[in-house]
Amino acid sequence: MEQPPGFVAQGEHGKVCHLRKSLYGLKQSPRAWFDRFSQIILKYGLLRCKSDHSVFYRRSEHGIILLVVYVDDIVITGNDSVGISGLKSFLHAHFQTKDLGSLKYFLGVEIMRSKSGIFLSQRKYVLDLLKETGKIGAKPCSIPMAPNLQLEKDSGAPFHDPERYRRLVGKLNYLTVTRPDIAFAVSVASRFMSAPTVSHWALLEQILCYLKGAPGRGLLYGRHGNSKVECFTGIIESYSDADYAGYKDDRRSTSGYCIFVGGNLVSWRSKKQTVVSRSVAEAEYRSMADSVCEIVWIHQLLKEIGFELTLPAKLWCDNQAARHIASNPVFHERTKHIEIDCHFVRDKVEEGFISTGYVKSEDHLGNIFTKAVNGVRMNNICNKLGIIDIYAPA
Repeated sequence: MEQPPGFVAQGEHGKVCHLRKSLYGLKQSPRAWFDRFSQIILKYGLLRCKSDHSVFYRRSEHGIILLVVYVDDIVITGNDSVGISGLKSFLHAHFQTKDLGSLKYFLGVEIMRSKSGIFLSQRKYVLDLLKETGKIGAKPCSIPMAPNLQLEKDSGAPFHDPERYRRLVGKLNYLTVTRPDIAFAVSVASRFMSAPTVSHWALLEQILCYLKGAPGRGLLYGRHGNSKVECFTGIIESYSDADYAGYKDDRRSTSGYCIFVGGNLVSWRSKKQTVVSRSVAEAEYRSMADSVCEIVWIHQLLKEIGFELTLPAKLWCDNQAARHIASNPVFHERTKHIEIDCHFVRDKVEEGFISTGYVKSEDHLGNIFTKAVNGVRMNNICNKLGIIDIYAPA
């Protein structure tokens, strides 16, 4: 037996470790496993993606093979059917693998196919969560968070079971994988993990009641006949937005964006900014910078595996001052307090990688990632984001 990587004691050859903890729970175990798995996969001729090391690919005259791995769960796709069959046989020869056939369920995400496209949801996950929390018979509500609700650290009496609060926030956070409509509410709830109060728990209960209304909601990915990238912040298309000084405890703003590739929502975010912005324009510009970072990564990933995208990516914003900062090379009073790393937005505009556009606040799809909205507007934005409920009565 050899000493495990990371625990090699110098001058102690020929000895073994007395384990007090399972190797499965140590950091060295997944690293050693992934290293071995990568070496085997590379022998078959697949390349590891530089933008995301959990993605492997191979392009040939017969098509493309894509392999995505999460610990020991693997998804294989592509249009090279012969190569995929060979890869399965190759993996079976080196590991104890089980072919589960066409992808229907992966890490709690349900996958369904139809003529309209591919639908992703976590319906079973939601129902199990409602049953676990005793909300399976709760009265549904139309929004995950009341508009203009102001929560602070000391708003209300301390909640009696902080561990339960933290577990529920973690489970809801994983649910945002297919439910962008609750991303902002969960982001707000996660700010009070250290010392939750009864008021904070009430927010989680409202999120659960909102999920009860449509547990089968999810994302539909269809063929829209384009490769544009678009972002609402902010085809790649992106919308970005920011809620200026919306967090009362430290007056930090909330950034939010949603990014579309080929008309389909592929990335979104709702997060409190790390610094205090001095103006609305600065808060919006920081949100644009976050969006551009994500767009650059998505472009690099897709380009590496062989997908051609239409550039420039469109970056939509509802703040004219932030758009002018991105386009104007002249530093003035509004920009001298912004960190230099934010100004790479301007570099990408000058390179022609992105172009900025103005969208009215009432038409801004990024609003649900920075603020709570009413039920009618929530449903309208969800429809435009591609969030539907295939289980809803016709």
